[in-house]
Amino acid sequence: MNKIKMHPWGQLQQGFTLIEVLVVVVIMGMLIGLIGPNVLGQVDKARVTTARADLGTMGQALDMYKLDNHFYPTTDQGLEALVKKPTASPVPKNWNSQGYLKARDIPLDPWDGEYIYLSPGDNSRPYELMSLGADARAGGEEYAADISSWDQ
Repeated sequence: MNKIKMHPWGQLQQGFTLIEVLVVVVIMGMLIGLIGPNVLGQVDKARVTTARADLGTMGQALDMYKLDNHFYPTTDQGLEALVKKPTASPVPKNWNSQGYLKARDIPLDPWDGEYIYLSPGDNSRPYELMSLGADARAGGEEYAADISSWDQ
């Protein structure tokens, strides 16, 4: 038969002691301290992977634009030329009426910055697409480093 424990003063004992609660809090703190940096590192890595995928998708859209019109959009026309027909010179004659990006909108990079488009690009390349990375400034290291379409 189960007996209910009674406190010496006649009160029922319920709940956890302060020591039990502190032990659980310390164990949880240690687990978060060990696991947290690994999880945060994976989030940064996923953002870089997403930026590279976006650059690849926009690069393919730019190549389709060139196939249709025989030239890439100018820097002034920018990536907007992939979703809206440019009216500034050179005006594309065979612009796809459905646009060149499925989203019909230019995506932001994973850090909510705008992708940079230059035409022509550096080193005699026809264009360059890039994200400034986590720090939103040119240069940087690790996850703050610039990500370029030609780095892939």
